[in-house]
Amino acid sequence: MIGMRKFTRGEATAYGYLTATLVFCLLPFLWVVLASIDPNASQFLAFPEGITADHFIKIFSANKGGRWFFNSLVTVGATTAIVVVVGGMGGYALSRSEAWWKRPFLYAIILVRVLPPTAIIVPLYKVMLVANGPMGALVRSIVPPDSTRSAMQIFGFVDGYLGLILVLSAMQLPLALWIIKTYFDLTPRDYEEAALMDGANGFQRMRRILVPLAMPGLSAAGLLCFIGAWGDFLMPLTFISSAELQLLPIGLFRAFQRATRVDYGYLCALAMLYMLPAVVAFGLARRFLVQTFTGGIKG
Repeated sequence: MIGMRKFTRGEATAYGYLTATLVFCLLPFLWVVLASIDPNASQFLAFPEGITADHFIKIFSANKGGRWFFNSLVTVGATTAIVVVVGGMGGYALSRSEAWWKRPFLYAIILVRVLPPTAIIVPLYKVMLVANGPMGALVRSIVPPDSTRSAMQIFGFVDGYLGLILVLSAMQLPLALWIIKTYFDLTPRDYEEAALMDGANGFQRMRRILVPLAMPGLSAAGLLCFIGAWGDFLMPLTFISSAELQLLPIGLFRAFQRATRVDYGYLCALAMLYMLPAVVAFGLARRFLVQTFTGGIKG
């Protein structure tokens, strides 16, 4: 046909390989989507003869999927907020500091990210378990005895929201510090100096100058933190034992493990619910993520 470009043999081979790889990667997602609406879902990929929403209804009616989803949102949302705030302040301080210890400190904190979590899980659990004792004593001295368990589920370092949030924040913070620090390195200081000359105080410079300028870097760090914490399996498995505090990945694992006959439709519907927040977060912050890394390359 007129106007059609002819591909060379090498280009055709490359495009064929990429197409085959894409199909191979998309097949599991296609199976999850189809099985989640198939009334007779099985472990084999097949187009459903009918469509049903019973698997999604079962998540919130017959099982604790709604509570698992809530626990995940609370834990990961709080983790992301802590990482963005602390990483923003720390990244700015590291970017503007000229201290001799800055480079060794940066390499030291990234070491936390490089080490496999399984290598530090035992001493980390021991530290949190020791810290849980004084926290339990403090909670018992403040709240009534019949509310101690509920309070410890919030403030406990082991089997509590607070402990898991702090652990996830510690695991995600090093990468966020590097991203935000690198982005502040590319931000000119002229804007801050002009605001300082106009009489703006520290809070005003942060709110009107620094945060708007650093929004792409903060959003990119927050997105990567959210996705990393949302997909974490080892830390919730280690630090959470109460059924009412389970997160979605643990619910998925135990729903698959405890049954002699696996309900693949329910399992895939739960997997769809599990993937949804990460996809939405990526869609919202995609522009900032691309802007951050393209800006970093140009700089």
